[in-house]
Amino acid sequence: MTDNQLAPKSASSSRKRSRKLFHNCYDFTVDNHDNESIQKASVLRRFSHHYYPFLSQTNQQQQPDILCEKSKTSNRTARFVDEFLLLQKKEQQSPPQQQSTAVVALAASPNDSMVPPSSTAAASAVTTVHSIPSQGTDSRILVDPSNMRQNSHSFSSVSIPRPQWHAPWQLSTVISSHLGWVRSIAFDPTNDMFATGSADRTIKIFDFAKACVGANDALKITLTGHISPVRGLAFSPRHPYLFSAGEDKMVKCWDLETNQVVRHYHGHLSGVFDLKLHPTLDLLVTGGRDAVARVWDMRTKHQVHCLTGHDNTVGAILTKSVDPQIITGSYDSTIKLWDLAAGKCMTTLTHHKKAVRALAQPSFENTFLSGAADVLKKWQAKEGRFIQNLSGHKAVINALAINEDGVVVSGADNGSMNFWDYKTGYCFQKTETVAQPGSLDAENGIYAASFDMTGTRLVTGEADKTIKIWKMNEDASELTHPIDMKGWRKKCLTEARQRK
Repeated sequence: MTDNQLAPKSASSSRKRSRKLFHNCYDFTVDNHDNESIQKASVLRRFSHHYYPFLSQTNQQQQPDILCEKSKTSNRTARFVDEFLLLQKKEQQSPPQQQSTAVVALAASPNDSMVPPSSTAAASAVTTVHSIPSQGTDSRILVDPSNMRQNSHSFSSVSIPRPQWHAPWQLSTVISSHLGWVRSIAFDPTNDMFATGSADRTIKIFDFAKACVGANDALKITLTGHISPVRGLAFSPRHPYLFSAGEDKMVKCWDLETNQVVRHYHGHLSGVFDLKLHPTLDLLVTGGRDAVARVWDMRTKHQVHCLTGHDNTVGAILTKSVDPQIITGSYDSTIKLWDLAAGKCMTTLTHHKKAVRALAQPSFENTFLSGAADVLKKWQAKEGRFIQNLSGHKAVINALAINEDGVVVSGADNGSMNFWDYKTGYCFQKTETVAQPGSLDAENGIYAASFDMTGTRLVTGEADKTIKIWKMNEDASELTHPIDMKGWRKKCLTEARQRK
């Protein structure tokens, strides 16, 4: 079909075409205002109110930089365009100011000529032309791409953060000492030793330097006293004490100078699944299968608070020196932030769809990370504001750990381990642990993970009864293990599309 056939035959057909394009609209006649900014805002508000639905239906196929001239027979269009171009021209002659969002719709015929150079300069802020399919007409819509909402086909405004490069991690040492699943790990504040708790009901303390090289005399002592799996361990930074919690409902305080239990904390009605010490106060926080978190006075053994509100097992705990001083994750798929002074819940986070089994926090910013079978989520700690998802680890997350360099490791019950850049959420390594010879393939689950105080070694406790020590690959570089920016960009755009 030629351009002559598409051209309007008369003013009547042009008016019909204009009515189709501008139906459901009011006249764009705008009263003159002394203040030019008020007049401009009035024009733009009227147009955006009536024509934004028109804009969202475009096919968003960008074409060359073409500015369509208004239809000479469309009076309403002509009045609006004249006002708009006049305002744009005045704005360019005045000192530069912050550009306002502009959305312009013009009905144009294929035979219409281009805008004169003077008008083009005045309307230079409008640079992107999008086609709109219309019955019997060739219509175009002009938009300012810097301020309009992008539809599902255009994401040029999505910012792609560049991840920090981290060296990949590799297995260094395997220690076979326990006779059951290794369920908990804790490091001494001096980094000289670390303790592990197991389903064989024992606590073993290792010399860290000797364990890293696989020395036979790395084991220092074995503590017995629990009658069920040991699920929580913590060294006191101010006292020579080690605290332990188990599925036997018992919470014990061990004196490491005499290697004996000096205190018991009675009160839990079922198994205790996690244990944490307050960083500045002599307080102990435990949580378990009785769906509560209990705060204990370390010296008097008295229960200070019983934090109730969860509907299922409290499986993970964090303690902080500032509010919220206690954060709990539960198998009811919620996370609660607690006011320690009042003993009451400040905020409940319900974003997860699966049980929250792991929590971790970095030392360099006031945020924390939660892990569940659906996704890992990053939160702002003060108010519990959601920041971002770390998606891609499709398994039940049992362990999380973060070091000073911003490396996050997530360990799952199927033996998979993902390493992430904490600030951007980029997964730079995916690996799987290997069960020791003689174990079943199903015994490669990871139940505990912790970095040492320097952040250069990672210790994991696993279902094959072993303790594995991981270290960074010293031969790796950005040339041998580059960041996959193509895959990272694709993932960011996909997530942005899902949010739209």
